[in-house]
Parts: sequence; C-alpha cells; structure tokens
Amino acid sequence: MRVIAGELKGRQLKAVPGKTTRPTTDKVKEAVFQVIGPFFQGGAVMDLFAGSGSLGIEAISRGMDFCVFVDKHPKAIHTIHENVKGMEIEQQTEVFRADAFRAIHAAAKRELQFDLILLDPPYKKVDYEKFLNEIVKLQLMKQDGIIYCEHDMSEKLPLKHDDFLLLKQENYGGTVGVTIYQMN
Repeated sequence: MRVIAGELKGRQLKAVPGKTTRPTTDKVKEAVFQVIGPFFQGGAVMDLFAGSGSLGIEAISRGMDFCVFVDKHPKAIHTIHENVKGMEIEQQTEVFRADAFRAIHAAAKRELQFDLILLDPPYKKVDYEKFLNEIVKLQLMKQDGIIYCEHDMSEKLPLKHDDFLLLKQENYGGTVGVTIYQMN
C-alpha cells in the first residue's frame, strides 16, 4: 500500500494487521481521486471507518489542508498514528477512536465542516442513506462538498437524493462499488 500522487507520492503505508480491514486498492484509489480531485487547493477531509488512513492521507498528499480520521478499532487507530507520523503530517490531522455515527455528531458540536467525507465502512454493515441524511442534518458539508462511499456491489446506494447530486457510480472488479455524491 502506498500514496499514489501528490507531495507524499510513492511513500509506503502500513496496513492494519489482521483481516478486519480491507484496504482500498491503488486502482480504485487512483480512479476515485481522478473524479473527486485529482488535486485540491486546500480544504478539510473526514475519513470515517479510516482503517489505515490511506484515503485521508492520499487527500492530504493531493492538497487537502487537514484530515480528521475516525475508526473504532484499536489496531486501526494505532496504524493511523504510525502512518501519520511516518508521513510527518501530525500537524494536519486529528485521530479519534470512536463510532463513526458518534464522531459525526461530535464534529457537528465543534461546528466543523468538510470539503470531502470518505465513507468506507465494512461492507454490508452500514445504512449509507442514514449517514447521508445525518451529514446533511448536521451541516457537515461545505458548499459543493463531496462524499465518497465505497461499498459491496450488492448494496444499492440511492441514485437520487434531495441534497446530493450523483457524480459517479462505478463497479471495480465485480465486487467493489464506488458512489460519489456532491452537495447541491
């Protein structure tokens, strides 16, 4: 696993030990960032269900100013800290061990808003529409903000939403689905 582009390009990332996480492949990461970036002129990102932190670190490498990483598993939190330290981006990050739903509520209490939210939970364990609705209700997205959802292809994410425009819905390798929304 590595950073694909930007300031940290080519740097190696540690994976979370064990089989509880499934890292986003380089192929998927590159395709996704071509849609949502590929590079950014600053901004804030929230990486929910962060695992190793690979997606959030990629966003920082490509120009985001700041990332909030959230995961509830201790091994994932340890790995995120190792990766952030190894990339020397500690000043640009916050790492929280928390349930993702609780974390978005905590972010709302702090009146944080994001240009990009990365939603890559364990497959078939999360109600994406519930998360989308809660993100809108809590006003976590900036104008034109983007939400990236990675999911099992058997999970059908909404093609229409009152508050989001569907930018892309793609199948990668027959099993991985990616749906990208932008705030209306």
